Amino acid sequence: MERLRQRADFLAVANGARANSPAFVLQSRRRDDAGPVRIGFTVTKKNGNAPERNRIRRRLRELVKRLDPVSMHPHHDYVLVGRRDALSRDFATMLDDLRIAFTKPARHTHKGRGQSRTPATSRKPD
Repeated sequence: MERLRQRADFLAVANGARANSPAFVLQSRRRDDAGPVRIGFTVTKKNGNAPERNRIRRRLRELVKRLDPVSMHPHHDYVLVGRRDALSRDFATMLDDLRIAFTKPARHTHKGRGQSRTPATSRKPD
């Protein structure tokens, strides 16, 4: 298993499938190459100051170390986005949440600029 380090890789995974948990969001994306599973970690500034963010990141890394690598799909990239609840949530519960996130069907979100409503110019006047 390798780490994601390039911003472009993080952005590509952000457009993939998501699984939510109180302590983190698991984002995933299938790659077309035969490389190993890659995983990245991110914690935004809204989750606290630097020591708190580092603690969240360390807990997420330890979760992945303790997780059975067989549960991860080959040829996939994953990003764990930490949430503030990762500081206070029980570690065993977080590990169970991560196992569930890898097994449940992923909810795919597309971050595109598609038209979700009828534009104002095509509406009929009253």
